[in-house]
Amino acid sequence: MKKQVMCQLLVLILCVSLGAFAETSDKIEVADTAFDRWNGNFEFEAYQQRLETALTAYEQLLELVPEEEQQTRVHIANCLSQGYFELGFAYITDRGDQEKAFAKGQAHALTSLRLDPSFVQDEEQSFRAALESADDAIALFWYGNNRGKYLEFHWLTAISGGMKDVRAAFERAVELNEAYFGGGPWRALGSFLAKIPAFLGGDMVQAKAAFERAIELGPNYLENYVNYAEYYAKPEQEWDIFRDELNAALELAEDPEVMACWPLYNTLALRRAEQLYSSEPGGSN
Repeated sequence: MKKQVMCQLLVLILCVSLGAFAETSDKIEVADTAFDRWNGNFEFEAYQQRLETALTAYEQLLELVPEEEQQTRVHIANCLSQGYFELGFAYITDRGDQEKAFAKGQAHALTSLRLDPSFVQDEEQSFRAALESADDAIALFWYGNNRGKYLEFHWLTAISGGMKDVRAAFERAVELNEAYFGGGPWRALGSFLAKIPAFLGGDMVQAKAAFERAIELGPNYLENYVNYAEYYAKPEQEWDIFRDELNAALELAEDPEVMACWPLYNTLALRRAEQLYSSEPGGSN
């Protein structure tokens, strides 16, 4: 009798486990499919709903995936960090809601980083030191992006050390995977160095070099050219560079294959390029 009860219990546990696994797999498929902007026709306005669907599914997955499945949890947390950044950057217009999106994005990036025991150990000594020795370029990249945008709403935090954390995240991402997201770590570092004041670490010479390296690594990522034009050439009044970079972006945008490489970000960059070229003195000469 005892043997029969034990067998029934094991069967029940197995069924529950298989059911949970199936539910998790289904939700991962739903989330990843909604998050994907490369397969099928990309429509900028329609993608917002898909992005929000993906974020909801990923949030639910964090509750379902057991702690021992670390790589899956890292993937989910990184997607959430990227997704909330994109929601705040590309779609949300209300400043309060933008702040909330970037706050969630940085929190999820930290969740990902803290899944590494080494990061947690280093963080006990110094958070910045933990960033400088972290091993996940993706989490670092999206942490830096979300943190940077979040600090635009919290300047006291920014000038009291927050900006140094952003720079540390980008510089470590450069070391780990400089080509990620179309030269993203260099693009992000260049934008950071160009936009912040010198007393907070801004440096136009380094920013220029960073943008040029980003273009080398991601020639089909239009934001590399547009950021170079807007954040370096415009404030430095380097109008030849300004025109050349915007022209490069506009010419590349005529190729559907280029636009399809980075559908969301190339759409955003094209809009910025057109606006900058038509409204700035350097673009109309």
